[in-house]
Amino acid sequence: MSTSYRLVLWNIDHTLVDVVRVTRDAYAEAFRQTTGRPLVRLAPTAGRTESEIIFETLAFNDIEVTDDHLPRFMDALAKAFAARRGRLRAEGRLLPGAREALAALARRQGTVQSVLTGSIQPNAVVKLAEFGLDSYVDTEVGGYEDGVYSKAALLELARRKASQKYGIAFDESAAWHPDRKGATVYVADSVRDVQAAKIAGAAAVAVATGSSTEAELRAAGADAVLPDLTDVQAVARAIDADAGA
Repeated sequence: MSTSYRLVLWNIDHTLVDVVRVTRDAYAEAFRQTTGRPLVRLAPTAGRTESEIIFETLAFNDIEVTDDHLPRFMDALAKAFAARRGRLRAEGRLLPGAREALAALARRQGTVQSVLTGSIQPNAVVKLAEFGLDSYVDTEVGGYEDGVYSKAALLELARRKASQKYGIAFDESAAWHPDRKGATVYVADSVRDVQAAKIAGAAAVAVATGSSTEAELRAAGADAVLPDLTDVQAVARAIDADAGA
């Protein structure tokens, strides 16, 4: 029996964990460190990269942006988040079914799991580790905010890294490894995430655990929509269907 290969990329915030209180606090601290002023308004965060959030937050707060604002803000954000690491489990939560879904897929032959997130890599790794999810995913091949790419481009970058590391073409158009082809599935919670998957030519399994409703996720073109991750078998079926298994 031939192996069905798939790359499953997970969004983190509002898909696997909810750490909004700590994140907002870290943003407020980073904003103060970067601008010398208190944060009045934080930009919307759902489905967005840190650079998008940072630039819009600076604009909302009437900060004239210079070339060094983004790197300074990201550095301050990493430090502020790390300093609040101990608060993540106390003030945040692991979303229902997240660990069970990751664990179930990790046991399946031919499946590589990683993350595709708008967070910078240090903060993403901290979130996974604090909730005991890091052992189920290969963070080396993930897609993270780096100040340059959109989420769709980050998805393609993650797919390329995974293909090169594992010797499997997770893109049907890829020229390498012609006899070992697989599919890429992005599991996420926002309309913007679904749109990113569609742009990148990946399947989108959406969960209505964020600010987007099931109807909005379907309208955005999600290949499957689930209320949450609690039904692990339903999650696996959605991923299998969208991976062409």
